[in-house]
Amino acid sequence: MGDVTRFAPSPTGYLHLGHAASAIFAARSAGGDGRFLLRVEDIDQTRARPEYIEAIYHDLAWLGLTWEMPVRVQSAHFNDYQAVLDRLTDRDLLYPCFCTRKDIQAEIARIGNAPHGPDGALYPGTCRHLSAAECHDRIAAGESYALRLDMGRAMTQAGRRLYWHDRAAGRQVATPEIFGDVVLARKDTPTSYHVSVTLDDHLQEISLVTRGEDLFFASHLHRLLQELLGYAVPEYHHHKLLTGPDGKRFAKRDKSETLQSMRKAGVSVADVLARIGSF
Repeated sequence: MGDVTRFAPSPTGYLHLGHAASAIFAARSAGGDGRFLLRVEDIDQTRARPEYIEAIYHDLAWLGLTWEMPVRVQSAHFNDYQAVLDRLTDRDLLYPCFCTRKDIQAEIARIGNAPHGPDGALYPGTCRHLSAAECHDRIAAGESYALRLDMGRAMTQAGRRLYWHDRAAGRQVATPEIFGDVVLARKDTPTSYHVSVTLDDHLQEISLVTRGEDLFFASHLHRLLQELLGYAVPEYHHHKLLTGPDGKRFAKRDKSETLQSMRKAGVSVADVLARIGSF
């Protein structure tokens, strides 16, 4: 039996060739007897736009891809992600952090030689030991805050060495501590990529997570969340990223050539597939 795979774009811009490559890779990885799902990851409500969601459907259909219905749109499931956060809170694994970026930078500069992870210098734990009363009062006063995972407690509760398998890189030892006390939600964004993708892959019974190699390190953290939440562990395949003639990977922030603009210009699907190649 084939795998259950998914393509999960964020509707914060129009899809480009890199997205096309990733979507096709996921669909092909499902195999002839597998299942290919589409998921819209629109938790960033400040940047997500309905027109981008519609464009995703049009672009993927133009490429000849089909997917199961209904499409899971993350913004319709904030309650699901809150339930995950509540479970972690009940186990004393989350704490509110009131530090601004400036506060964190100042503290890191003060202590010097701060350890670094995939996202830069690790959070120094400034708010980890605030009392419950102080946290309650500051939240009630309307202060902005983030919910951070107490990584030390989480690793203790996991209680064993964790592994996951990548079809390109082989068996991996999970080292989620490289993220430190990572943010799992914010006051104005009630979930994070890490929480929502881990839950959704579980609910949708994804057996093979395919995504770009730029997200390889995130799998270490997701493996920890799976362990804490009692979820099955899928296989992974982190594929290489498609790059342009200049060697740079395609990215929305660089306004890379979009599938919409190519389609309107009369570029054929065959031409798109030729540009993607086997990447």
